[in-house]
Amino acid sequence: MISKVLTVFSRDLKVSLRNFVALYIIVFPVVLGVAVNLFVPGVNESTVSLAMIKGENVRQIQYLKDYAEIEILGSAEDVEARVLERDDILGILPEGEKSYYILSQGDEPEYMLEFAKMLQVFYENKVTAEDSRAEIVELGRTVPPMKKTLVSGAIMLYSVMGGMLIALNIVEEKADNTISAINVTPLSRLGYIAGKSLMGVLFPLVGTAIMLVITGFRDINFGQALTMVLVSSMVSVLVGFIEGVNNDDVINAAGNMKLLFLPLAGSIAAIELLSDRWQKFFYWSPFYWTYKGNELVLSKSGSWDEILLYAGIVLAISAVVFAVLAPRIRRGLE
Repeated sequence: MISKVLTVFSRDLKVSLRNFVALYIIVFPVVLGVAVNLFVPGVNESTVSLAMIKGENVRQIQYLKDYAEIEILGSAEDVEARVLERDDILGILPEGEKSYYILSQGDEPEYMLEFAKMLQVFYENKVTAEDSRAEIVELGRTVPPMKKTLVSGAIMLYSVMGGMLIALNIVEEKADNTISAINVTPLSRLGYIAGKSLMGVLFPLVGTAIMLVITGFRDINFGQALTMVLVSSMVSVLVGFIEGVNNDDVINAAGNMKLLFLPLAGSIAAIELLSDRWQKFFYWSPFYWTYKGNELVLSKSGSWDEILLYAGIVLAISAVVFAVLAPRIRRGLE
């Protein structure tokens, strides 16, 4: 039985690697993980950028590097050209022998100008961080909220894409007229469904593991993370089957699967943007509870009791979806 299930999975994997759309879906986690790392700043990264002349004042450059992103250019003309570009960056240029002025394009945020002025004043008065009497109290937020939101959303996206792979593979089999042949093979229908489901479950698990490693979430509880991925894949697997048996065209099947992006994005927006009194309108969405569970896992603040509670809610919703869709899936495979 297990060998036959693995045969179905192996066949689906080979077909997916030959299909451009499916291959793109499989490679997507790596691309997305790299993109998150490139575009999301770290907690300790400064959002203020300064352009200065190379070799003009080495001590000043070293001082300012501790508090801002410094870009070193060859001449005052280069600094001026850099400031005139579309992004927000200020120039610090010499004026006379000992004084400096701040060069701005004019549309930079006010806080950037004030921050640059303060840095220049502190440098001229030889003020260092050790001179401050303020005590730093950390609240334990070591991960940028934007990065956590993007990674959590990407993890849920993988579960939907796992279902999409199932739908594409079933449509391919329908095109080859091999669905009806299942009924005359030694493989039971349950074994066939199990083999097909492996792609929709393993892809999110592997994709999530790759994503977490690439984006730096290497010290979280991977058991909790994979538990949330596993349960959140259930609904996508069911929808993948129903779209596969109801569509004869790959594009239509993939397009219908994209409808799951609406409750996914809506659940994230509800948690991040809406007040508590509006939250109850999203309790029906498995993505809502998955996102809450993922947030706890990525922030390393979730206990197993909390994770199992959210996983149980997602499983209960999946059971309701299964009860509704199972008869239609059974008829589609006959």
